Amino acid sequence: MTAFAYIAAAIAEIAGCFAFWAWLRMDKSIWWIVPGMMALALFAYLLTLIEAEHAGRTYAAYGGVYIVSAIGWLWLIEGAKPDRWDLVGAAVCLGGAAIILFGPRAV
Repeated sequence: MTAFAYIAAAIAEIAGCFAFWAWLRMDKSIWWIVPGMMALALFAYLLTLIEAEHAGRTYAAYGGVYIVSAIGWLWLIEGAKPDRWDLVGAAVCLGGAAIILFGPRAV
Protein backbone atom coordinates (compact mmCIF):
# COMPACT_ATOMS: atom_id res chain seq x y z
CA MET A 1 0.00 0.00 0.00
CA THR A 2 2.87 2.39 0.79
CA ALA A 3 4.39 2.16 -2.70
CA PHE A 4 0.97 2.64 -4.32
CA ALA A 5 0.20 5.67 -2.15
CA TYR A 6 3.58 7.28 -2.91
CA ILE A 7 3.35 6.69 -6.65
CA ALA A 8 -0.28 7.81 -6.88
CA ALA A 9 0.51 10.89 -4.77
CA ALA A 10 3.41 11.78 -7.06
CA ILE A 11 1.28 11.46 -10.18
CA ALA A 12 -1.47 13.56 -8.60
CA GLU A 13 0.97 16.26 -7.48
CA ILE A 14 2.75 16.46 -10.81
CA ALA A 15 -0.56 16.55 -12.71
CA GLY A 16 -1.88 19.27 -10.41
CA CYS A 17 1.23 21.39 -10.73
CA PHE A 18 1.34 20.82 -14.48
CA ALA A 19 -2.22 22.14 -14.76
CA PHE A 20 -1.06 25.45 -13.26
CA TRP A 21 2.05 25.39 -15.48
CA ALA A 22 -0.14 24.87 -18.54
CA TRP A 23 -2.40 27.76 -17.57
CA LEU A 24 0.37 30.21 -16.72
CA ARG A 25 3.18 29.18 -19.05
CA MET A 26 1.44 27.54 -22.00
CA ASP A 27 -1.51 29.96 -22.31
CA LYS A 28 -4.12 27.27 -21.61
CA SER A 29 -7.57 28.15 -20.28
CA ILE A 30 -7.89 29.19 -16.65
CA TRP A 31 -10.21 26.19 -16.31
CA TRP A 32 -7.10 23.99 -16.24
CA ILE A 33 -6.70 24.95 -12.58
CA VAL A 34 -9.94 23.21 -11.55
CA PRO A 35 -8.68 19.66 -12.20
CA GLY A 36 -5.27 20.88 -11.03
CA MET A 37 -6.67 21.79 -7.62
CA MET A 38 -8.54 18.50 -7.42
CA ALA A 39 -5.34 16.61 -8.22
CA LEU A 40 -3.43 18.53 -5.54
CA ALA A 41 -6.13 17.74 -2.97
CA LEU A 42 -5.90 14.06 -3.95
CA PHE A 43 -2.13 14.24 -3.56
CA ALA A 44 -2.45 15.54 0.00
CA TYR A 45 -5.00 12.86 0.88
CA LEU A 46 -2.88 10.05 -0.55
CA LEU A 47 0.07 10.99 1.64
CA THR A 48 -2.12 10.45 4.71
CA LEU A 49 -2.43 6.78 3.72
CA ILE A 50 1.28 6.14 4.32
CA GLU A 51 1.95 4.02 7.39
CA ALA A 52 4.55 6.08 9.22
CA GLU A 53 4.77 7.41 12.73
CA HIS A 54 5.69 10.98 11.73
CA ALA A 55 4.41 13.12 8.88
CA GLY A 56 7.79 14.74 8.30
CA ARG A 57 9.45 11.39 7.65
CA THR A 58 6.65 10.46 5.26
CA TYR A 59 7.12 13.72 3.35
CA ALA A 60 10.91 13.40 3.29
CA ALA A 61 10.75 9.88 1.86
CA TYR A 62 8.12 11.04 -0.62
CA GLY A 63 10.62 13.52 -2.04
CA GLY A 64 12.64 10.75 -3.67
CA VAL A 65 9.55 9.15 -5.19
CA TYR A 66 8.45 12.56 -6.47
CA ILE A 67 11.79 13.16 -8.17
CA VAL A 68 11.72 9.78 -9.93
CA SER A 69 8.11 10.42 -10.97
CA ALA A 70 8.98 13.87 -12.28
CA ILE A 71 11.72 12.38 -14.45
CA GLY A 72 9.16 9.87 -15.73
CA TRP A 73 6.73 12.73 -16.47
CA LEU A 74 9.50 14.56 -18.31
CA TRP A 75 10.00 11.55 -20.56
CA LEU A 76 6.49 10.12 -20.98
CA ILE A 77 4.36 13.29 -21.02
CA GLU A 78 6.72 16.02 -22.19
CA GLY A 79 8.70 13.85 -24.58
CA ALA A 80 12.14 14.93 -23.30
CA LYS A 81 14.39 11.91 -22.78
CA PRO A 82 16.20 12.02 -19.43
CA ASP A 83 19.97 12.15 -19.64
CA ARG A 84 22.36 10.16 -17.48
CA TRP A 85 22.52 12.91 -14.87
CA ASP A 86 18.74 12.90 -14.51
CA LEU A 87 18.83 9.13 -14.00
CA VAL A 88 21.77 9.13 -11.59
CA GLY A 89 20.23 11.94 -9.55
CA ALA A 90 16.86 10.19 -9.43
CA ALA A 91 18.49 6.94 -8.31
CA VAL A 92 20.39 8.71 -5.54
CA CYS A 93 17.20 10.40 -4.36
CA LEU A 94 15.22 7.17 -4.41
CA GLY A 95 17.96 5.47 -2.43
CA GLY A 96 17.83 8.27 0.13
CA ALA A 97 14.05 7.95 0.34
CA ALA A 98 14.38 4.21 1.02
CA ILE A 99 16.90 4.87 3.80
CA ILE A 100 14.57 7.43 5.40
CA LEU A 101 11.49 5.23 5.16
CA PHE A 102 12.92 1.79 5.90
CA GLY A 103 15.98 2.52 8.05
CA PRO A 104 16.05 0.87 11.46
CA ARG A 105 14.75 3.10 14.24
CA ALA A 106 15.51 2.95 17.95
CA VAL A 107 12.33 2.10 19.81
